[in-house]
Amino acid sequence: MRLSHTRAVAAAVFDESNLVSAAGLVPVLALAERCGLPELADRHLSVPTDKGAHAGAKVTCLVAGMIAGADSIDDMALLRHGAMGKVVHRPLAPSTLGSFLRCFRFGHVRQLDAVAARALAGLAAQTPVVAGIDGPVLVDVDDTIVQVHGYAKQGAGFGYTGVRGLNALLATVCTGQAAPVIVAQRLRQGGCGSARGAARLVADALSALARLRAGGEIGGGPVGPVLLRADSAFYGYPTIAAASRAGAQVSVTVKLRPPEKAAIAAIDPHAWQPIEYTDAVFDQDTGRWISRAEVAEIPFTAFGTNNKTQQVPGRLIVRRIPDLNPKTDPRQGALFDLWRFHAFFTTTDPDVFDTVAADKTHRAHAVIEQVHADLKNSALAHLPSGSFAANAAWLVLACIAFNLTRAAATLTGPRLAKATTATIRRTLITVPARISSSARRLTLHLPTAWPWQTAWAQLFGHTCGPPGPATA
Repeated sequence: MRLSHTRAVAAAVFDESNLVSAAGLVPVLALAERCGLPELADRHLSVPTDKGAHAGAKVTCLVAGMIAGADSIDDMALLRHGAMGKVVHRPLAPSTLGSFLRCFRFGHVRQLDAVAARALAGLAAQTPVVAGIDGPVLVDVDDTIVQVHGYAKQGAGFGYTGVRGLNALLATVCTGQAAPVIVAQRLRQGGCGSARGAARLVADALSALARLRAGGEIGGGPVGPVLLRADSAFYGYPTIAAASRAGAQVSVTVKLRPPEKAAIAAIDPHAWQPIEYTDAVFDQDTGRWISRAEVAEIPFTAFGTNNKTQQVPGRLIVRRIPDLNPKTDPRQGALFDLWRFHAFFTTTDPDVFDTVAADKTHRAHAVIEQVHADLKNSALAHLPSGSFAANAAWLVLACIAFNLTRAAATLTGPRLAKATTATIRRTLITVPARISSSARRLTLHLPTAWPWQTAWAQLFGHTCGPPGPATA
């Protein structure tokens, strides 16, 4: 591609007052209003002084800016360009939004958590963002370090990655039909342990999940089972007990301490079976995988050294792979294979999840890393304030924006239903448009031959068309 030499661009002037650069905000904000986001913020937030007035409008502005690509308070100025003032009622200045965030305290952040959970329930009622929620559900819990710079950030510290930052703990929900959405979030000090406060977050996540389901239940009854997945940092009685009290099963990576090592050593040598893994080949004649990775299981009681009320019976499922870095002389042949063991504890029913299925399901826990990367590639690229509470509120708003973007994409069909935020923003949100008005009605004139015109039109029709019939 080259610039046109027939009619060269000779000048550029910022003088068009009827243009918007993110026309996709119109249907997305209409969806936010349908799920009740502004009203929820007005009802639940009690931020003091005049800075906290009109909380619904301010929360909506912040979420809209994040959806359009803002990752700092100053970036919220993108809501005030061109004709945005015509399609959005009174877009607020970045300074006003920054003052609003800096008035937050811990209690206000928890109020915003309640807004986020109820907004997700509203989105679930309006869109298929959690399709299949009444069937088997997977809940993933993990934390990540959001890097910060400078010494003015409250709570910043060096965490497990060795990077100076703040620790964001997330819980996501996904089904066989829907991509992950965030049901609970918490910002913590950068140097805190991963498991700190995890039990409370698990309880909040499972409570939010119960509200999303038709019967308001986690396990039993007409709804499918719930499986909580986590890595070894969360292998502790408080986290597993919080999941069990809510009726969820668990699948948690274990640390190889003496009890776990003794259990692995007691596994029958003939119990190991090959699995589909890196470089595996499926043998059609025997119907088995030819693989160097193998799995086996053994009954196991977690936290056996605790008192009996804190012991949890279940299974220890172990995956072993060859140790490719033995600490021996490479010229000396090995007398026997050396293995690396990766074990996890699960309370799932062996009739539902056999050894191979349980291992494959547990390894899919890595999907939450995609959510971390997605957030860091959008609104969570920065934590913009020096105030810890303001940054905690920013995290909650980023999660609301993530879920709202995902919900909007599900209305366009399966192609974008599981796309990343960056892809959804590029195809549906940051679409330029010219505004025209007639008979007190606005018309958006979008580019011809837009590659995702059909998807955009479907989103607009669902959110800006007439409301659907009322349901009991």
